Amino acid sequence: MADRTPTAGDGAPRESRGATGDAALPAVEAPGTPPTASTVPREDSAAAAEDADLGQGSTARRGRRSRGGRSRKQRPDTFWGSVREIVLVLVWAVLIAFVVKTLLVRGFYIPSGSMENTLQLNDRIFVNVVEPTFGPLERGDIVVFEDAKGWLPAQPDSGGGPADAVYDALAFVGVLPDRTDQHLIKRVIGVGGDRVVCCDGSGRVTVNGQALEEDGYLYPGSAPSDIPFDIVVPEDHYFVMGDHRDASADSRVHFSELVADSAFISHDDVVGTAFVIAWPLDRFQWLQNPDDVFADIPAGSAGGS
Repeated sequence: MADRTPTAGDGAPRESRGATGDAALPAVEAPGTPPTASTVPREDSAAAAEDADLGQGSTARRGRRSRGGRSRKQRPDTFWGSVREIVLVLVWAVLIAFVVKTLLVRGFYIPSGSMENTLQLNDRIFVNVVEPTFGPLERGDIVVFEDAKGWLPAQPDSGGGPADAVYDALAFVGVLPDRTDQHLIKRVIGVGGDRVVCCDGSGRVTVNGQALEEDGYLYPGSAPSDIPFDIVVPEDHYFVMGDHRDASADSRVHFSELVADSAFISHDDVVGTAFVIAWPLDRFQWLQNPDDVFADIPAGSAGGS
């Protein structure tokens, strides 16, 4: 039987590919052989492929809808979900503030003019509560301490309402400055072992025989002291004075009291050292120790630094 396969120009057999313009000859299959992909009409193949694509697209869309539904459910899209988030944020804020207050800093406001002009009435300050834990304070530090010696009159019970209770609670955790009157703020003039005397021939306070040049922080027109004294500071205690000496009931005025060492502040009663005026903003400044005033003071008789 003659070969009917069309030949190429070089005589090699040419495979029919159904190119445009060519009449493709269908392959002849043996009886009973299942149809192959090549025998399926192109229209049916295209329809099957289209169906497969549609099926995949439908599945993808269902997956996207499913994932979108899950993500929406995870968001707090209800009122109580939002309230829960706000409460959690507030709880964490209070806990962080309490830890900071306990371990790092505390806020106070200034209720009197005893430290003018360094600190003025109603200034808000922050106090470093870490420094006292590492050893004695230095001369010149501005120190906040508890009124353990009864320098202040007893605070009357105001019977404050809910607003006062909320303020006191926030002050306790450190969110607001402490406004209680049972803390005082003064400048350290003498430490344990120092002999502090008022005054020399020029009216200056001396520490271990060294006169202090206090003009840099004394209130203008205020004398270093109008009260004469000659004392030695006990160990682990401090002799403190206000910068506005005419308006400060400090260590000088408590020598005659019956309480032992009532004129001196125990290190255990120290809350911390003031390091910044934070409010009002036009008063913002870092508080520096006047090192030059106390730089040449020799050690005290009992090893004061």
